[in-house]
Amino acid sequence: MAIKLENVGITVRDLEAAIAFFADLGLTVVGRDTVSGEWTDTAVGLDGNHVNIAMLRTPDGHGHLELFEYIHPTAIESTPTRPNEIGMHRVAFSVDDIDKALEIAAKHGCRPLRGVATYEDICKLAYVRGPSGIIVMLAEELKQS
Repeated sequence: MAIKLENVGITVRDLEAAIAFFADLGLTVVGRDTVSGEWTDTAVGLDGNHVNIAMLRTPDGHGHLELFEYIHPTAIESTPTRPNEIGMHRVAFSVDDIDKALEIAAKHGCRPLRGVATYEDICKLAYVRGPSGIIVMLAEELKQS
């Protein structure tokens, strides 16, 4: 059986704010829609499902995020996850300049959870709390000499 990752879906509080954050990091909106009806109720297991969605693509063309803003049923606020909680943890991006990526994140009020770490001589990385509490990992590969 062949398998391919299509996208990562994330429910957000404010679709426009989330789009702005990820677009500033370099992702491109490739589609938007509002969906509802029996097929969506069946697919996601929620009666009366009605949602605004946006599909974003990474610049390399391989990675996709699908962002959901629920109209009905009402989105449920929850405490943002912590890195050691079981379940959906984070979305990670390779960047060519972590300092620039962190400046962009800061313009959206998103700061590192603790700071920038260097993993051996392989990469610099930081976890930031993104829109709607999403944990976003940014990693810059260190140039090998």
